[in-house]
Amino acid sequence: MSDFDYDLFVIGGGSGGVRAARVAAGEAGAKVGLAEMDRYGGTCVIRGCVPKKLMVFASEYSHMPAEARAYGWDIADGAFDWSRFHAQLKTELDRLEGVYRKLLSGSGVDSFDARARLKDAHTVELSNGEVKTAKHILIASGGRPVRPDMPNAHLGQVSDDIFHWERLPRSVLIVGGGYIACEFACILHGLGVEVTQYYRGAQILRGFDEEARGLIADAMKERGIDLHTGTNIVEMHRADSPEAQGMEAAPVEASQFGGAHEDAPGSGPVRVKATNGNIRDFDAVLFATGRAPNTADMGLEELGIGLSRNGAIEVDEYSQTKVPSVYALGDVTDRVNLTPVAIREGMAFVETVFKGNPTPVDHELIPSAVFTQPEMGTVGLSEEAARDQEEIEVYCTSFRPMQTAFADRPDRVLMKLIVSKATRKVLGCHIVAPGAGEMIQLAGIAIKMGATKEDFDRTVAVHPTMSEEIVTMRNPMRSA
Repeated sequence: MSDFDYDLFVIGGGSGGVRAARVAAGEAGAKVGLAEMDRYGGTCVIRGCVPKKLMVFASEYSHMPAEARAYGWDIADGAFDWSRFHAQLKTELDRLEGVYRKLLSGSGVDSFDARARLKDAHTVELSNGEVKTAKHILIASGGRPVRPDMPNAHLGQVSDDIFHWERLPRSVLIVGGGYIACEFACILHGLGVEVTQYYRGAQILRGFDEEARGLIADAMKERGIDLHTGTNIVEMHRADSPEAQGMEAAPVEASQFGGAHEDAPGSGPVRVKATNGNIRDFDAVLFATGRAPNTADMGLEELGIGLSRNGAIEVDEYSQTKVPSVYALGDVTDRVNLTPVAIREGMAFVETVFKGNPTPVDHELIPSAVFTQPEMGTVGLSEEAARDQEEIEVYCTSFRPMQTAFADRPDRVLMKLIVSKATRKVLGCHIVAPGAGEMIQLAGIAIKMGATKEDFDRTVAVHPTMSEEIVTMRNPMRSA
């Protein structure tokens, strides 16, 4: 009989933690407990990928009537009903949370709706007063959005708050230039909100391919998003506060941002002065300036578990911490913060610990997508990173796709391959286009397998499609 209550205790009910728990219990026969202090499904299902993608779908319909009219349909412009969409969204998230709970119970996992912290290397304390012991502990507590360190930052909101809005603001300032900031800029603009975006850097989407992010920035401006790079907030106050009275700004109409957040911090209007001299009132300010791992007050440092400067748990290639019985995966480790990666890390953990098959986590050549409008799909190296590594050829084309060109819309797409001169392997693929996320998944398979440019060339094109350009680019645009 085991000396512990459980073979495995998981802290965190997000995608990675749930996958590890139910596979360890269902396939490896382990006795597993799991604690979640909030809703099951974690960031992805409850306040990230899933609700955000549903909002992307909703926002894309705003352009449909005008495009349909160009194709001969007698369709009038309509109005977006946030309350109706939001009610359906909450119903769907409730359904998905129920699915996660059923997956755990169906696998024989004991679930605890409580916060957990480590008491020692084999013991967790729950906020409901219970204490549980386990041979192995897996921390999958995820991350959270953070506000910048500046006066009155509490007047702004973060991405988690958007999913609780009862009404849409008339105007919003989004601060940040990463994928979360840019995605919500496109979403809210598509839903009819007047969107201004400030980013302190020279170009949005830092770290992605420069040509691709430039095209997305141009497209966002073309659609009507008021994007300001090299710009940050100098000061912000409630528009009706004494501090704001000395800051002249054009007043906004009565705020529509009410409902459940009527008295919450961040409710508008907020008066903002920017480094470019602009002073404006906004119904809401949204900070998308970074995320932090959820490691505070978990008893980690007391046990000797290493934490990085931003609070991420330090692990080896098998997701093991400096305390042998404690492992960590997902956003709390700040390796590659993507849901499918956390799931893969969970599977590798079970293989390593419960199936006797040591399996390091493979973080190479991970496809990803940014759900701006248009979308960006990317896998492998950017042109800039690749040319710092070796001599390359760049195959690239940008054009107006058939569907939107017929409707006389200015949208452009980009197809780009980065190729090693020495090996002819495709080092990177970058697509900016409607449905780029769907396309890059399939391109990612070929690139992960080590496909060369000639392998792409030998593939017959599917015509007429945007994606056929990936296999029809014969001559390099440039070498580096």
